[in-house]
Amino acid sequence: MKAAPVILSRRLRLAASASLIALIVLCIVWETVLAPLRPGGSMLVLKAVPLLLPLRGILRGSLYTYQWASMLILVYFMEGVVRATSDPGFSAQVAWAEVVLTTIFFWCAILYVRPAKRAAKAAQKAAAGPPR
Repeated sequence: MKAAPVILSRRLRLAASASLIALIVLCIVWETVLAPLRPGGSMLVLKAVPLLLPLRGILRGSLYTYQWASMLILVYFMEGVVRATSDPGFSAQVAWAEVVLTTIFFWCAILYVRPAKRAAKAAQKAAAGPPR
């Protein structure tokens, strides 16, 4: 019976890792080739740098990294929504791709951490002993 949660956990890690890597690539390509703010690219390409910080922990399955990265990714979600609704033309379509990738990462991270949080809560209750 434990095989299903393990398989789900692996799939969530794989999806989170893939979406984070895809988001890093998208941010770099967006600001250099696809739809840069200035011809030839802009310094906005540096927005990909913070996404590199959690990459190692995400690939390794670190619960702590998943927790804080799920909050970091919300900044990119907000940027995607703002640019999707305000940028003209192709840049708006790329921004929607950013929204999709951040949403995938966020939900995979939350669902990956959830069982561990429940187990920790149950262990804490068990350590506290029965209510008096």
